[in-house]
Amino acid sequence: MRIGVLLLPTDPWPQTVARAQHLEALGYAHLWTYDHLSWRRYREQPWHAAIPWLTGLAGVTSRVRLGTMVTSPTFRHPASLAKEAMTLDHVSGGRVTLGVGAGGTGFDATVLGEQVRTPRQRAARLGEFIEVLDGLLREPAYSHRGEHYVVDDARMLPGCVQRPRLPLAVAAAGPKTLALTARFADAWITFGEPDAADQSPAAIEAAVRRQAAVLDERCAELGRDPATIERIYLVGNTAERPLASVAAFEDFVGRYEALGFTDVVFHDPRPGDPVWTEDPAIADAIAGRLLR
Repeated sequence: MRIGVLLLPTDPWPQTVARAQHLEALGYAHLWTYDHLSWRRYREQPWHAAIPWLTGLAGVTSRVRLGTMVTSPTFRHPASLAKEAMTLDHVSGGRVTLGVGAGGTGFDATVLGEQVRTPRQRAARLGEFIEVLDGLLREPAYSHRGEHYVVDDARMLPGCVQRPRLPLAVAAAGPKTLALTARFADAWITFGEPDAADQSPAAIEAAVRRQAAVLDERCAELGRDPATIERIYLVGNTAERPLASVAAFEDFVGRYEALGFTDVVFHDPRPGDPVWTEDPAIADAIAGRLLR
């Protein structure tokens, strides 16, 4: 089981560098950040752009993988995103995973003057978004004309360091996005069903099992081995507190490993945050038990 940490792109840069380098030295496998223009309870606080932020981290780290958790079509075009991700793949020496998802209904959804889309509309747009990203990241020249995007003979030179392209990790919970995961993704990201009324550990695990079964079915329909898709569980904002102790986290990781997950990612605790209230030193304690 690989373990990663999600850092918010909100702190002063020297503080961010120090934390990222410390987590890398502890042995964490990957570092992630949210890709938003502003986000929830941090809307009135500093918030940096994800790709430049990750590019900066690529320059001050050497081993740990870096990724978006997740970027979406809400305010991005696949042609410009693919070019930025390809460049980041070079800057990092091939350490990038591009996490993508359908986008939500928060601040990002209306900042460019658009109406909030329905879940069905967001899933349809995501399908075309991923298809175009996949083509752009694989091919030196690419064109596309669809319902949502037009790409006219885009050049993607020199191409990704990672071949045939950098990995795509798709955040998916419903049948449509899980089908996209089976078709395009190198990794699947989930944190259960965030809109469900029951957010107990048992209910979340049951939801994840259902999602995994659908993903396996969609892979079978395509003739794809589901084991070729890594499975990333993002620790959500639920009643369960796996960072309460090393023993709690070890138990949590064991349960999700038994469900077939290859990776677990937790939010780095933050002093003053009303949700992630644990002592940041828990990351050191977890590393001491599980990563060495």
